[in-house]
Amino acid sequence: MNPSSTQALVLIVDDDAELAGMVGELLGREGWQVHSVLTGGDGLRAIERLHPELVLLDVMLPDANGYELCRQWRGRWPALGLLMLTARGTPIDRVLGLEIGADDYLAKPFEPRELVARVRALLRRSRGGPRDTPVLRFPGLLIDLMQREVRLTAADQEQVLPLTSVEFKLLLALARSPGQPRNRDQLSDEVQAGSYRPQDRTVDVQVARLRRKLREASPGTEWIDTVRGEGYVFVPRKPGG
Repeated sequence: MNPSSTQALVLIVDDDAELAGMVGELLGREGWQVHSVLTGGDGLRAIERLHPELVLLDVMLPDANGYELCRQWRGRWPALGLLMLTARGTPIDRVLGLEIGADDYLAKPFEPRELVARVRALLRRSRGGPRDTPVLRFPGLLIDLMQREVRLTAADQEQVLPLTSVEFKLLLALARSPGQPRNRDQLSDEVQAGSYRPQDRTVDVQVARLRRKLREASPGTEWIDTVRGEGYVFVPRKPGG
């Protein structure tokens, strides 16, 4: 495979060779390049050599835990698309996968059309759209989309705010429309590309965690307000204001 091609390159990391072959044929018919490996070690080497835009990562591999690989690869390649494939499809498993950095989570067995739709959505997101800018800047706060980092500045001191993948996506969804309330369904759509939707209470808990981290890192500043009956709104304010 030629990683410099204009076609997107999708890497499949799954020890089920038969399934990987079927998925490879399916994605190939959509015009994407596909490369498959059977182990986590080969997956790492393929990422370093081929620079794929998206990885389909199985949770259960013979030489590694898919969750741990997801965490490591997200930290090393922030812009890499990660879609986890697993026979373990409980809500807890899904939340865990998303919290450690996965962009999407699909349980086996899956419908071929659903997989194609999710891959297409993630590739579209990774390549960016008109609304995507490399950096969102606000007084005392910077969101770097390329590095997937949030940096806060106070008293001439800058710090990187440690956020989970879900928390980063929530903040980004709100910060893209400052002053505009976003309801739970809208936030769920932004955070999760596939058909899985967290319960309303889950969204509330995730927003509460995000607000707490922002408050602790920037005392005296509230970045996210609750709008009764509508949802949440990002309101940029000067630190201490």
